This record gives sequence, structure tokens and C-alpha cells, in this order.
Amino acid sequence: MTFPRILSILCAAAFGLLRAVSHAAPQKPNIIFILSDDVGLGDVHCTGGPFKTPNIEAMAQGGTRFQFCYAAPLCGPSRCEILTGRYPFRTGHNSNGSANSVSPEKEVMIPTVMKKAGYATASAGKWGQICLGPKEWGFDEHIVFKGSGRYWNTQLRSYNVNGEDRPLKDGEYIPDLLHNFAVDFITRHKDGPFFLYYPMSSIHGPILRTPDSKPDASKDQLYADNVEYMDKMVGKLMAELDRLHLREKTLVLFAGDNGTARFGRDAATVDGKAISGMKASMLEGGSRVPLVVNWPGTTPAGKVSQDLIDFSDFFGTFAQLGVAPLPENVILDSHSFAPQLKGEASTPREWAYVELGGQNYVRDARYKLTGKGELFDLKNAPFEEIAVPTTADDAGAVASRAKLQAVLNDHVAKEGNGGKAERKNKKGKKGKGKKKRAMRTPPASTTAPGTTAAPNINPEAPAPAKKAR
Repeated sequence: MTFPRILSILCAAAFGLLRAVSHAAPQKPNIIFILSDDVGLGDVHCTGGPFKTPNIEAMAQGGTRFQFCYAAPLCGPSRCEILTGRYPFRTGHNSNGSANSVSPEKEVMIPTVMKKAGYATASAGKWGQICLGPKEWGFDEHIVFKGSGRYWNTQLRSYNVNGEDRPLKDGEYIPDLLHNFAVDFITRHKDGPFFLYYPMSSIHGPILRTPDSKPDASKDQLYADNVEYMDKMVGKLMAELDRLHLREKTLVLFAGDNGTARFGRDAATVDGKAISGMKASMLEGGSRVPLVVNWPGTTPAGKVSQDLIDFSDFFGTFAQLGVAPLPENVILDSHSFAPQLKGEASTPREWAYVELGGQNYVRDARYKLTGKGELFDLKNAPFEEIAVPTTADDAGAVASRAKLQAVLNDHVAKEGNGGKAERKNKKGKKGKGKKKRAMRTPPASTTAPGTTAAPNINPEAPAPAKKAR
């Protein structure tokens, strides 16, 4: 065999080896996490809601929908849990008034972790009930504004991009500006990888007109308009990913940050039925939220997963997908569901934990146990939560009570850390009445419209410093 022939064979073998190694190397996906505001199960059509949300529906049909995803029932604790991968009793951020309980000196947020793995990072939207701003917590770029639900310059004068205040001009609409910022970011970083945290703020109240609303729209129609405009923004973002040829390289997640608020509670039904509880309650309607994941060619299409997910899990999932190093000497509650996103064998979490303002509960596939020792059968959830007597001798209920109590023994909720609601509750009989209702235990068979609001009460706590938004 001649030398040129030997050289040719060696070169071909080396090229083949390089291709094999390249093919085997983990591909870091771009990650976009769309976090809608006050969007519960009844606000999205694919989870049984009455509104038109075709773009989120398309995400679900082309990806995986998780049937049992649990958030904290209010904005601040919910978002802190996402960004730190830690439960409120660890961070101290257990109410909307506890923004200053956390700091970059004490907690590590997901952008810091993703940047170590080579990701460009940005936050586009709501940054409320958490101290400081996205930059101080590690994001490379950001756009923020003050006042959820206030999107026109008749209610809001300015917004901020990367530390620069900009006037909100006549005719400008904040959700459109958030979208434009997001598109600019992914376009500049299309060669990736990038991580975009997109807390889009829709459909938080007050419920005002959208650019697509008719001048004479009723309150109910305006609520539907806001839901549909939120869905429209999701569709426009997907279209941009298609235009940039990034769809198969990009994992997109859509979730609500907590349950439906009072503005939409009557209309946001599931399969035509009212659900148990709403935002700020410790019932299904307060914490169980939509979660849709789409990653063409990777995430199983059209699947509805029964696996339990809670909001601490996003941290570990993003870090695993991005091959990012987890922070050292930090207790993480996060249970990665990256294998489920890839259609691989997995070990799902056995329980999900929810906490707010001194109350907590943990649930497994069938039962829910509260910090007060109340056991509920969730076989009819989200419409009904059936109290199980302590004397019940059903083997499944007995086993779940013991298992879930062991979890609660290691997850002790702390009292609330202050806020407007707490200060209001200290004033007069009206405040005392609210406190009493908030502390009420659910009846034996709890159905909507009854709720059990988590108390936001700690009279001994000092008033918090002004919150950064």
C-alpha cells in the first residue's frame, strides 16, 4: 500500500472520529422561559380554559404539557423560587412584602449559573417583589417597568433598559416593547447559547384595553382581550424563532406564576367548571398552573405528563440542559426534569411543596397534607379537595399521611415577613375580618368559590423597605 493511500485512510478515519465526537457532544439549547402573570389553569385553552389561545395550544400540540405544576400562590415568592431553586423557608422570601429577605450575598440566581456555562442572559419584563434589579442578580441585559398591568403612558411614564430610563411615548404599549427587546436580544445572540427569562406581565390587573380591544369593550371582554394578546405575543415570538432558524435549537417554556386573580376568576373555568381557590389561596387554584414545553425534535410532541413539578425545579433543569455548574455549599430543592423534556427515562419527584406567608402543604400523586395536619384527597381536583379524617383507615391515605408528614417535618414554614396587606390588617375591624378569613380552614368538601387565603400577617415584623420593581 502506497504512502498517499495510507495517509488518505488515516485522514478519513480521523475525520470520522471527529464527526462522531461532535455528534456525541451535548448540544446546549437556547432557553426561553415565558412566565405569564396571574395565569391559572382556566386562562389557557389547552388546560381547559374558555379563551382563545391558539399559539400556546400549538406549543402544547408540538411539545409536552405538564398536568401538575405547582407555584407559590403569589408573585414574589413564586419568582424567587424559580430563580434560586430554593423554597421560601430557606430564602425567607415567603410573601410579597419580603423582597429584602434575599440578596446576592446570600443567594445565587440562575443567570449567574448559566453565564458560567457560556450563556448570554437577559430578563424581559416584570421584576417586582424582589430587591435590587436583574443586573445586580446576574443578568447581562434587562428591560423593566413599574406597575404590572399599567402598559400605557396614561398610567406609566417610563420604563428602563439596561439602567437607562426611557419615556413611554404616546401609543406605545409595554408588552410590545418587551417583545421587541426579546427579539433584539435573541437576534444578536442567535449563534447562542442564550437564556431569556421573559416574565411578560400579562395578564396582571388592572385589566385595561389592549391595542386590539374595541373602544366599547366590556370588562369581561377586556379580560379575554388581555389573555388573547398574551397568546399573540407568544405566537409572534415563535415566528421570530422560525425566521432565525432557531426553533430546533431552542427550548421554550410557558408557565403561569400563580393562579388566576380575582379579575378573571369567574370567567377562567376549566372545562366549564369553577375550580377550587384562586391567587393567594392555598388551594389548587392558587398554585396549580399551566406548564407547556416545546423543543421541536427533542421534546415529545402531544404528550401530557402526569409527573409532579414544582417551581424550584426550573433551576436544576436549566442548569442540567446547559451543562452549567451548580453553586457550591448551597442547599437546592430543585429536581431536574430535563430527562422528561428529552423523552428519556427519568425519576420524577414524589411530592410537590407549596409555601406562602407561614402556611404550607405538600402533595403526592393523590393526597395533600397541610402544615396544620389536614389531609385532603385530590381525586376530584382542581374542582374539589376532600378532607380525609384522621380516623380514616384507608391504606393509601394512611401511607400518604405518614410520607407527607415526614416531608413537612423537614420543611417548616416561617411566618410572613411584612407588606401592605399585613399593615392593613392591623387597622380596624375591616383588617381583622380579612385576617380571620385568611386563617380559615377549608371545609370537609371544598369547592369553588370557597378559598383559604394564606395569611400575610406578622405584626412583629418591621415594615419593609420600598420594593424594587
